[in-house]
Amino acid sequence: MMIADLGARAMGLLDPETAHRMTVKALKTGLGPRASKETPRLEINVAGLSFPNPLGLAAGFDKNAEVPNAMLNMGFGFVEVGAVTPRPQAGNSKPRVFRLRDDAAVINRYGFNNDGLEVIAGRLRSRERRGIIGINLGANKDSEDRTEDYVTGVKGLAGLVDFYTVNISSPNTPGLRTLQDKSALSDLLTRVQNARNEASPDTPVFLKIAPDLADEDKADIAEIAQKLALDALIVSNTTIARPESLRSHSAPEAGGLSGRPLFAPSTALLREFYQEVGGVIPLIGVGGISSARDAYEKILGGASLVQLYTALIYEGPALVPQIIDDLIGYLDKDGFRTINEAIGAGHS
Repeated sequence: MMIADLGARAMGLLDPETAHRMTVKALKTGLGPRASKETPRLEINVAGLSFPNPLGLAAGFDKNAEVPNAMLNMGFGFVEVGAVTPRPQAGNSKPRVFRLRDDAAVINRYGFNNDGLEVIAGRLRSRERRGIIGINLGANKDSEDRTEDYVTGVKGLAGLVDFYTVNISSPNTPGLRTLQDKSALSDLLTRVQNARNEASPDTPVFLKIAPDLADEDKADIAEIAQKLALDALIVSNTTIARPESLRSHSAPEAGGLSGRPLFAPSTALLREFYQEVGGVIPLIGVGGISSARDAYEKILGGASLVQLYTALIYEGPALVPQIIDDLIGYLDKDGFRTINEAIGAGHS
């Protein structure tokens, strides 16, 4: 793990996208660290899936499903790969990802660059099946029917993943977030669920939402999620907002902001949705997690599971087992026997 952390810091000397690709290549050779993820007090069942711990890898790191098992080896309780689109897509022009070191943040405008459904399905089909792997579904930029792209993804990956995430909240595909509008969202999720019921009826469907929502949009999403009995909400994706606190020179770059500045707004949004759907729809908290304290705060706010990605860029892979170990300490401090008892406890 120490060697892996040193390697991660060395990658920080390269431009972000090159570092990302080299990291994935290194993991493909088997150089990744290994850590235990079996912690009985952190085991949790969500949407019919049994997670060994609540800490997951967010989509965006393993875009092409090249190293899901290597990431599970780091200690993650689950891994979300993608986003995948039906056809291969180059994404936006480079440079398209920027480190904001002074803010422990990243801005990206990748634009769903990926190898396409056929290639990614092939990798998932040939991998050693173990652990919980989900897929983040996207739409091609030039698609005439973006809703159909999500249906195509569900059908093409049936039996190869443990959950589907409908991602309509990326800010880097023009017009994609309009699918969060009430009528469009209801139609999209209904068609996705129908496809799931036909192709892989036991596979849960999650919805990933944006942090930049009007109050009316929040109410609509909560209503639709409950009406359609959605399996979980992921709160939230990157933000197009630029807090005044940002100090890095790359702060004005276009794209989605992730990392430390996203923690407070995404956690506040998580708490709002817990008030609306808590106890009915499980929530997955993502945005700005860089410590066990952060993860625990989201759990207290109502998250059953949590995800991270950006913090790995700055902290390295040792962060994963550290968070898992430290979560036990927070449970002990507050007198909880299991992680289930802590979910939403911050509202009482």
